[in-house]
Formats: sequence, C-alpha cells, structure tokens
Amino acid sequence: MADYNLMYEYWLKNATKDPDLIAELESVRGNNDEIADRFYRSLEFGTGGLRGVIGAGTNRMNIYTVAQATQGLANYLNEAFEEPTVAIAYDSRIKSDLFAKAAAGVLAANGIKVYIYDELMPTPMLSYAVRKLHCSSGIVITASHNPSKYNGYKCYDSMGYQMTDEAAKRTYEYICNVDIFNDVKMMDFDDALAEDMIDFIEDWLIDDFYADVLSRQIEKGICKKADLKVIYSPLNGTGNKPVKTILKKIGVKDLKIVLAQEKPDGNFPTCPFPNPEIKQVFEEGMKLTEDFSADIMLATDPDCDRVGIAVRHNGDYQLMSGNEVGCMLTEYILSRKQAKGELCENPVVVKTIVTSELIRAISKDYNAEMYDLLTGFKYIGELIEQLKDKGEESRFEIGMEESYGYLTGTHVREKDAVNASMIIIEMAAYYKTQGKTLVDVMNSLYEKYGMYLNTLLNFGFEGADGMKKMSDMMTSMRSNPPKEIGGAQVITVADYLESVSTDTATGTKTEITLPKSNVLSYSLPDDNKVIIRPSGTEPKIKIYITSHADTRAAAEKNTEVIADSIKSLMGIED
Repeated sequence: MADYNLMYEYWLKNATKDPDLIAELESVRGNNDEIADRFYRSLEFGTGGLRGVIGAGTNRMNIYTVAQATQGLANYLNEAFEEPTVAIAYDSRIKSDLFAKAAAGVLAANGIKVYIYDELMPTPMLSYAVRKLHCSSGIVITASHNPSKYNGYKCYDSMGYQMTDEAAKRTYEYICNVDIFNDVKMMDFDDALAEDMIDFIEDWLIDDFYADVLSRQIEKGICKKADLKVIYSPLNGTGNKPVKTILKKIGVKDLKIVLAQEKPDGNFPTCPFPNPEIKQVFEEGMKLTEDFSADIMLATDPDCDRVGIAVRHNGDYQLMSGNEVGCMLTEYILSRKQAKGELCENPVVVKTIVTSELIRAISKDYNAEMYDLLTGFKYIGELIEQLKDKGEESRFEIGMEESYGYLTGTHVREKDAVNASMIIIEMAAYYKTQGKTLVDVMNSLYEKYGMYLNTLLNFGFEGADGMKKMSDMMTSMRSNPPKEIGGAQVITVADYLESVSTDTATGTKTEITLPKSNVLSYSLPDDNKVIIRPSGTEPKIKIYITSHADTRAAAEKNTEVIADSIKSLMGIED
C-alpha cells in the first residue's frame, strides 16, 4: 500500500489542471482500498485503446492519462511518418470534449497537425475523416455503450480502422516511457488553433459522408411508398443529427424522436446502460407507441457505431438480436441485388467467429464467399482494404458483428450505425410493401434453415482481484480442456492464442491462420458451439453459445444445459 500512497500524494501535488481530480483525491484520503483501486495499475493501451472509469489516478480516464497516451502516440507517429496528421472526434460522454481538446493540444505541441470536428460526431465519421483527409492516425473519445461512469480513447491507423496489434504495441512501449506529469508536451487548444496546428473539420466532409452512405441504397424511394412509421432514439449520443438527416433523405416521413434521449447527455438519465442490445433502452420509445403505431423502433449507442431495433408484430413490439438483424440484412441485400441483376458473381459477406452460423447458410445460397474473422471490426476493415488492393472492393456486400455492428459500404473501415440505420429502415419498408414485418422475415429464415439460437453470457469481474480471476479462468480452461459440455462430446478445441485447432478424437492439430487472440472455442455435435473470451474493453468474461435445433423450444432447452455446464466448468456463480 505504501507505493499506492506515494503515487496518491504525487497526484495530489501535480494533478492541478482539473479541479475535479483534486476534490476526488481529497475525498478518498485515508481510504486504502479506494486509493489502491485508483493506482494499482495504469490503464493499458491495446488495440482497443484505453477504457476506464472517469476519475483520478493511473487506473482512471482523466486528462493526464489521455495526455500520456497521446504523447506516446505522438512519439510513435513522429517516428513512423515524416509529417504526421491526426483526425479527432468525440461523443457525448462526460468530459469527452475536454479529453479531445487535451489530446489535440498534445499532438500540436509535438508538431503534429490536427483535424477535429467542432461538435460531437459518430465513431464511423472519425474513420471517414481519417481516410478522406489522408491522416496518419485518428482518435475518438468514447466508451461506446458502457455506463456513464466510463470513458475511453480509441486510436485508428491511416487506413481508418482501429490500430493493429503491432502499431498498438509500439505505441504502448512509447507510452510506458512517458512520465505522466513531466514528459508530456502540452499546447493550449486555442493557441494551437491560432497557429494553424489545429483545424476544425469542414462541412464538405460531412456532406460527402452522407453522400457515400446514401450510395448504398438498394431500393431507392421505397420508404416514400411504404409509409413506414419510425421511432428513433440516439440514446443521448452522437447519432441524433446524422441518423435523422439520413432517414429524411431516404424519404421517411413519419419519424418520431424519443425526446428524453435526444439531446447529448453523458449521464444517460433514462438509460443507465446505453446499449441497444438491452430491452431497457426502448422503454422511453415504447411510451410514444400509445399515440404513434410505429412499425419499427431504432436505437443507436452513444458513439453511433451500433444499432438495435424493436419491431411491431401482431400488435406487440419484439426486440430483435444483433444476429437476427445481421441474418436479415444478408438475405435482403443478396436477394434484392440478385433480383435486380446487381449482384456480382462472387460477392463477399464477412462475419466474426461469434456471429450466427445461419449467415453462412444464407450466403451459400447466393454463392457468396463468406469470411469468418476474429471479434473486432478492424479485422473486417483490414479485409476490405485487402479487397481494395486487389481491385475487388466492389465485391464487399456486408460485414457484421453479433454485437449490433454492421457495415454495408466501403466508405469507412468501422461499423457504422448511420449506414446500418438507413439499410435497416429501407429493408423494413421493402418488406412492408410485401405485407411482411421483419419478424415474419426472420421466422421464414428459421423455417428454411432451422433454428439457430445464439446466446451471450456476460460475467463481470471488477478490480485487481477480478482481473486475476479472469486470467486464471482462461488459463485453467486452456490447460484442462473439457471433454464434454452439457453431456455432449467436444469434437474440436480451437485455441486462438496458441493458433491451433485440435480434433479431440484423433488428436490432429490444424493451424489457425487468424491473428493470435485470447479466445477458446469448443465445437459440439449438430452445429452446437461454445466460445469463451475476455472482453477487450471491459472487465468481463464473455461466453457465446450456439444452439442449433429444429424448434426454438428445443434450442432454448439445449442452451440452458450448455450454459449450466460451462459455468460449472469455469467456476462461475450467477
């Protein structure tokens, strides 16, 4: 504890640029547990950048940890590029604008030109700016869909996707050699503006973004014909202006905004967990349905890279999963383009390894080439770039993650909820003209291909003890792979950290050619599967269960059996 207290006193003396930090530190004086939690580690910079609770200390998001990370980034960029430039965006979270300006000031002080949006903007628009302005890197201040106490710092490379492992590792090495108070170069934001080291991003770039998104329409004008009624919530985040603009441009006439969740507010007063994966975020929107019979409700997370929907079906609203939306988008895009003669001979569909296998079955019926990549949209971005290098960019039709992230264009290298909102609403409008809801569409896919039930279990482990427990769990499962899960034989064990897949019957080992990742996958008979991975951005273990059966009831029962078994094997208590 002595070392933590020394660091605590060091911060009390030096962290004077933000009065909130000093007040917080004074409030925990003498509380060893609170002090330890703030200083037992430094936030680690990885391919996901930084993410943590807002507050004082090395284990918190504050202007000093942001400035330290940016100084390390600046050192890396000045080594790797002759005249580096960086684009910056930020969301509605607490202190996001402050952190963005602090990062800009550090870059400017290091001789790096900065282009920054003059108001909050979605994450995909940061990816767009990096590419359009030919920047060396990009920064977006966001904690995505985490609760309000969190903020984060995501870093992008010159291709517009999140930093690769190699670049992140090199940047982190630089960060580790930066003293958080003494080694950071700082320049006042307004002074940097005056000296032309910082420029605000101009409106033409935003207009170009909208034009590129709109170019991905398939059934232009269908929204005007369908008389689709839409309720939309930006969840107090960045989607408000861009999503409303796009929906208006594609002809949505009946659009209601959830007023309590419209304006930017990092406290997220009506949705403590601003995550479109959960039902709670639609509760405010449901109130509007008493007087407005919307066909579909749409919600984007605070940085507007994920989108969730609830669909009116037989008088009730049904929340649809990220996997289901991905399946429907795949079917819609491929089928409509085929019908219009616009589908190329070998279209590309991309998903992550934890996303529904139903997408593979759908893709096969349209002779689409399907890629299975690691979790993280940067891998999809890298694949798009590889297609571009071969002159095959036009083959890309859709990339998706089960966690409500989609991209149907090549204008960015990140999941894009502005683009996804447009194509989801277009899809709903098209099927409405056919007399179908999206629930009808999904049910027809289940009837054709069988019931694929995908379940995600999240288990949180806060603090130093929690991080160690997560590490121990993964080590134990890796060292002692189960032979059975839920009474079913494990057919193959895939260890993505060791880059090897093992056939349990023969012992045959096959190399996994994807990048190394702390992921374990267990294949069971009849297309059932369990995948385990620690979250890259949150203190959580994630367990993905795939259950394939003839009926939903059978798939649900099978899921329960598998879930109970894997939790027991890992020593997890509900």
